[in-house]
Amino acid sequence: MRALVIGAGISGLGSARLLNHESYEVTLVTNRDFSSRKLCEDEGIKVVLNDRDLSLVQDYDIVVKSPGIPNDHPLVSQFDYTMDEIELASLFTSKLHYYAISGTNGKTTTVSLLHAMLLKKNNNAILAGNVGASLSETIIHDRKEKDVALEISAFQMENMRSFAPDMYGVLNLTPDHLDRFESVNEYYQAKLSILDRVGIFVRNWDDKTIVELTKDYQGSVINLSMEHQEGMDVFIKDGAVYFENTVLFVINEMLLKGKHNVLNASFAALMAYKAGVSLEEIQSTLASFGGVEHRCEFVRTINGISYYNDSKATNPESTLVCLQSFTQPTILLAGGFDKKISFDLLKPFSESLKAVYLFGESALELKAVLPQGILVDTMLDALELATQSAVVGDVVVLSPACASYDQFNNFEERGNIFKAKVNEIN
Repeated sequence: MRALVIGAGISGLGSARLLNHESYEVTLVTNRDFSSRKLCEDEGIKVVLNDRDLSLVQDYDIVVKSPGIPNDHPLVSQFDYTMDEIELASLFTSKLHYYAISGTNGKTTTVSLLHAMLLKKNNNAILAGNVGASLSETIIHDRKEKDVALEISAFQMENMRSFAPDMYGVLNLTPDHLDRFESVNEYYQAKLSILDRVGIFVRNWDDKTIVELTKDYQGSVINLSMEHQEGMDVFIKDGAVYFENTVLFVINEMLLKGKHNVLNASFAALMAYKAGVSLEEIQSTLASFGGVEHRCEFVRTINGISYYNDSKATNPESTLVCLQSFTQPTILLAGGFDKKISFDLLKPFSESLKAVYLFGESALELKAVLPQGILVDTMLDALELATQSAVVGDVVVLSPACASYDQFNNFEERGNIFKAKVNEIN
């Protein structure tokens, strides 16, 4: 049996190693060298460092592509069907229980919180998908029964044919990734494409787009609302979040703050409860969980100036949520890869922000809605100018509202560089 894996990121490497372990003759193709290349070759995986080599277009039993690679890629487009790594892994084990989270914003916080809860039930619960480990990598040598907290993106779902999670929650839907999808509706449909195979669909009733697009859904559904009680399965009453007649948690006992995090916690708590985690363990997790790296993450205070890393804000909705968290004078650093989406959501901050420094491909588009913005070349230039202009009591926050691909490999690299430079400030 022969397999082709296109892309050597976390998912590609996991796919190649799993298929190799399953005795496939594996070719792994990528557009650049990578640190674990020798390990792959030592294991018997053929590595090709040219992902536009059309001589690779042959007959394979399985073709897998990394989610970041579009379907119109010159090599990918030669195949009728390419599989995602999550679906690949699911084909080789039937003992995993999938609790999947998607949406435009809040996925990583929610799924990380869910994972922390699932660990209370069993310390071998897996965090995988668009965050954490490659699912394929985790099952190579261990296929025991486990719960999986799975962050799943539109890119990962657009080619799925059989993957069927036990529960699937969609937090929200707003326009994003219009550099990749032809229309916003195509992006939304990618998020909803697996609905006919999920065990239980957890629906955010407060999101009008989700409700409209799923109004004819006939499967098992749990409706969740932070604004309504009547007719809802999960709702807020007397300062607590209920599932039917059961109190999942008391809101003011959460360590995470903000209305958006009550929504995130409600999804996580509901799924954990349905997975068999006790209420006491759910509530103790919420009382101690402080958030995830790169999401409105406090870095340090220097000379009375506080620095925050929100590199995971890759769209304006995420930046909006972060900026709403501050009451202090705020200096914003924003910009990055142009995903062809509107930044109009940020217009209200054109008067309230103390200063704005804009960088990257989207700098001019951002300046159109934040006219006080000062254009600079790089994120580090923005940080230097912000530090020079800030005074005691100010907040400096990197919340780009854009993807990172114009100047960085990913948002993690962008955030880590930001934090490193902040920690070098005297």
